Amino acid sequence: MLLLIPGPVQTRPETRAAMAQDYAPWDNDFRAVYAEIRERVRDLAGGVKGEHATLCLQGCGHFMMEAAIRTFIPAGGKLLVPRNGAYAERAVRLATEAGREVVSLHAPDTEGVAPDKVAAALAADPGISHVVMVQNETGSGIVNDAQAVGAVVRAAGRRMILDSVSAFGALPMSLAEQPELDALLFTSGKCLEGLPGIGFAIARVDRLEACQGQAGSWSFDLADVYQHALRAGWGSFRFTPPVQALAAFRVALDLHAQEGGQPARLARYTANMHVLYEGVQTLGLTPYLALRHQGPIIVTIHQPADPAFALQPFVDALKARGVLISNFYNTTAPTMRIGCVGAITPEDMRGAVAAIGEALQELGVRQLAAA
Repeated sequence: MLLLIPGPVQTRPETRAAMAQDYAPWDNDFRAVYAEIRERVRDLAGGVKGEHATLCLQGCGHFMMEAAIRTFIPAGGKLLVPRNGAYAERAVRLATEAGREVVSLHAPDTEGVAPDKVAAALAADPGISHVVMVQNETGSGIVNDAQAVGAVVRAAGRRMILDSVSAFGALPMSLAEQPELDALLFTSGKCLEGLPGIGFAIARVDRLEACQGQAGSWSFDLADVYQHALRAGWGSFRFTPPVQALAAFRVALDLHAQEGGQPARLARYTANMHVLYEGVQTLGLTPYLALRHQGPIIVTIHQPADPAFALQPFVDALKARGVLISNFYNTTAPTMRIGCVGAITPEDMRGAVAAIGEALQELGVRQLAAA
C-alpha cells in the first residue's frame, strides 16, 4: 500500500525492522541510544550544545504544543496566534483550555502569514509575550515563513513557539540563528520518516530554567523533563517511553543522513509535489493553493463538483488500487489532501496520479471542476 497522508508516513523496511525486538528503557545500552537521539536532532535543528536541549514526550504533536504553551507561557499570559489553518485553530483551543489568553491574527489558509501583520499586532499589544505559529499547515499545505516571522518577533523583543510537526527534517531550520524561539516542536512520524509515538521539543536551556513550576501539569511540563535529565542523565525518560519507536527513529535518522540530510529530503519531497500538482491538473482537478504558495509537504485539491463524487468512495476506490489518502479534510471548502512525504519517490507519485484518474473514472465522475 502506498501511504500518501501527511503522517504517519510511509517508512522504509529497515526502520520498521528496528521495532521487531523488545527493549528495556532503563538498560544502559538503550539509554545510550536515547541520549544519542537527543544530540542528533538538536544538531539537525542547528541547535547549540549547552544552549539547547532536546526534550521528549510520549505521544503526538498536540501534546508537544500543549506542553510548550504551558511551560513557557504562564497561566493568564497572552499569546498571538496567526490563524491561517486548522492546526493553528487547534493551538488556540489548547492555549485557551490551558488558561492562557489568545490574541488572534486571522488570515486566509491559501497564503502564508504576513510578517508585517505580525509586527503590527505585537506593536499594538505590549502584553503579548509569545507568538505561537504553525510552520506547515497540513490542512491546506501552506508553509509559513518561520525565519521571516521570527525576525519580527525578535525585533519586537518577544518570544516564539514554532510547531514544525509536519515540516522538520525537510524544511531548513537553524535554532542558532533564531534565538527568539523558546521551542521547536516536531514528532517522529513525519518528515524524518520514523514511526509515530514520540513528540520532540528542542528548547532553550535558559528559558527552561526560567520557567520552572508554571506548567500546571506534571505530564506536560517541559521544564520538569529538563530537570529530570539533569538528575538522571540524558539517556533517561521520566515515564515509560515508546522504546521500539525510539529504536526505529534512530534508524530513520541514519537513513535521513545517508540520503543527504535536510536538503536532499526537501528536494525529493518537492519533486513529489510537482509530479502530483501537475498531474492532477492534467486530469482536470483544481489544486487548492496557487503554485507560488504551494509547499512541498502536502497537496490539497478541490473536490469535484460532480454529484457522482463523494470523498469516502473515492478513498475506497484509490485504496483498491494500492493508494491510501486521508478520508477527511480541514479546509472550509470541500477538498482532498494528498501527502508528498514519507519513503516515496516521484515515480510513486506518477503511479498515484494514474490511480486517481482510474478511481474517478470508475465512480463516473466527469465534471472535475471545483465544487
